[in-house]
Amino acid sequence: MAPHLQVPVVLTIAGSDCSAGAGAQADLKTFSALGVYGLTAITCVVAEVPAKVTSIQEINSKNVQEQIELSLANFPVAAIKTGLLRSRAIVEVVARVLLEHAAKSGLSLPLVIDPVMVATSGDRLLQSDAIEAYERHLFPLASLVTPNLDEAKVLLGETITDLEGMRRAGARLFAKYQVPFLLKGGHLAGDVAIDLLFERGRVSEFSTPFTRGVFTHGTGCTYSAAIAANLARGSALSEAVQAAKAFVTDAIAEHFSWTIFPGADVHALNHLR
Repeated sequence: MAPHLQVPVVLTIAGSDCSAGAGAQADLKTFSALGVYGLTAITCVVAEVPAKVTSIQEINSKNVQEQIELSLANFPVAAIKTGLLRSRAIVEVVARVLLEHAAKSGLSLPLVIDPVMVATSGDRLLQSDAIEAYERHLFPLASLVTPNLDEAKVLLGETITDLEGMRRAGARLFAKYQVPFLLKGGHLAGDVAIDLLFERGRVSEFSTPFTRGVFTHGTGCTYSAAIAANLARGSALSEAVQAAKAFVTDAIAEHFSWTIFPGADVHALNHLR
């Protein structure tokens, strides 16, 4: 009999994307590519394609709670990431379950929070009253929070237009919440995609060539999932971010493309490795 394989286990708490480019589907692809076993707790079902969101059906928070509790009770989860949590009730139940698990087990699992608020298409995904719940209940539990510039604007109330603005904003985010923040600069103009990691007493910069002309979604989901996978495999935070940055950059550069009809292409990240 072949020996049993034991690999790290990562739980994603996120929405379901029918086009499989973002959400839990993107997370599972990322986990598999990086050699970890993925579990899911689905928070909502989203009807979307890269350029459009047509509907969101929220899952009952009690069901979300049971999904998380079953996973934590029956698998050796080594890291957790959150994506779209949709509502205040779901944010609060996630925080409560994770706190209860930490109290029972004596373990504080690495938690990567991707504070998904707005889709790449511009559609609003997070209900407005959930933001305070993030700040009060979930951010204090984070090993890392990974906002893009639009999400940082919501948290700080200021527009970020350049690298110096990112440095100021990231410092404010760390000072405000007292947990590490990875501020993603992919929405800035230029030929280089720069992200900044803010930890206590340290700022690290990660840069890769920017791939233009790719119209897809799920980069933030993939990035945060890759960070969580790397943490589950034992990487330090900075190392986990650096490896995840390389992974998502390759997924964009080597993207899939299909022609639906003349003049209309659809793109998707390439998670295959």
